[in-house]
Amino acid sequence: MGNWFNYKIAIIVLVPVLLALGSSTSSEKDVKVERWGFYGHKRINRVAIFTLPPEMFGFYKEHIEYLTEHAVDPDKRRYAVEGEAQCHYIDLDHYYVGDQDVFSLMPRKWYDAVAKYSEDTLQAYGIVPWHINVMKLKLQKAFESKNVDLILKYSADIGHYIGDAHVPLHTTENYNGQLSNQKGIHGLWESRLVEINAEDYDYFVGKGVYVKSVTDLAWEAVKESHFALDSVLRIEKELTAEFPSDKKYSFEQRGNTTIPVYSYEFSQEYHKRMNGMVERRMRAAIISVGSIWYTAWVDAGQPDLTELQNIPPSAELLEEMKELDDHFHNDEHKGRICE
Repeated sequence: MGNWFNYKIAIIVLVPVLLALGSSTSSEKDVKVERWGFYGHKRINRVAIFTLPPEMFGFYKEHIEYLTEHAVDPDKRRYAVEGEAQCHYIDLDHYYVGDQDVFSLMPRKWYDAVAKYSEDTLQAYGIVPWHINVMKLKLQKAFESKNVDLILKYSADIGHYIGDAHVPLHTTENYNGQLSNQKGIHGLWESRLVEINAEDYDYFVGKGVYVKSVTDLAWEAVKESHFALDSVLRIEKELTAEFPSDKKYSFEQRGNTTIPVYSYEFSQEYHKRMNGMVERRMRAAIISVGSIWYTAWVDAGQPDLTELQNIPPSAELLEEMKELDDHFHNDEHKGRICE
């Protein structure tokens, strides 16, 4: 299924990728960030479009701004929709039993995991790998019905959840270093480092491929993330011990507000010591997003997306997104931003 890759196409695609990266909106830099950082999630969805085959590329390129801007909708729904929060993570350390490998203990299939741990437990400690598969099936159905609104909505959403599965701190109860006296590391790893280094990353990740098992892909992403977790925490702790305490933080102007941030020097040294980890996880997320979009389209029977071009999102979808955005910003002003 994924053998349509052509070297000439790949080279041709590289130029618009670079142009698309350069056209990121200023709002990406101004908005308060969380999770991969709004900046990172938008970048992942945007670049994933350029991993698609020609049969999909025209439709997705036409809607590049929607798919970029709405990559962050799942984070905006965290306080607006019950049951949303647990779709972004999985606290694997809750399932540790002695020195046993948690991945040999945890069933990959949902109903097997429910039988072993109960659905309440799974919901309490995060369901991101299973939710990715649910979203893939929703996107597949949207392709089958040729529903432009749902194709766009589910494409944007699934890109977010896949991105989250590639973040090491989304695989632990110690998601923000609050259990190891490293509070704030979440924003440091997935927001600060991306914001100041993203323009230097290599986004030429190749073309998406057909995925035989979306569940397995999601679990492999989580597994790789979790295996990196020890380094994420250890390196920050070592650097903090070595770094002058008055040099770890600085202040930056964001819009009309001056906010404390990890200093550029501390952030870059942390980034350097992780030896490209953030870039590798981001690249892996990009190719995974493109591959699952492609897989959903193939499994839907490869509908002709040229028939859907020049059809904008409906007024109803845009109004729904506006209401979500308004709700988010109202909560933001109340300080209800997740750590």
